Amino acid sequence: MDRETAEIVKVRKNSDGNITDVMLDNGNIYSLDEAIMMAKVGLIQGVNVARSKNGREYLRSDPNDDRDDNLDNLPTFS
Repeated sequence: MDRETAEIVKVRKNSDGNITDVMLDNGNIYSLDEAIMMAKVGLIQGVNVARSKNGREYLRSDPNDDRDDNLDNLPTFS
């Protein structure tokens, strides 16, 4: 069975500039925690789950030479 994967196209940030929610190319919006879980099971393409020094998981764009597709550089939504 093929799973459909989606791509993150926009992000919502809090007043500190941290990403709190993501919008997928299908228009659905998910919290960052939901998006992390979805990425872990392969439902979101173009990102991977990393762990910070304090142990917190976060999303990062898959490495490439295009800085425009880094999550922090994506368009925002409110």
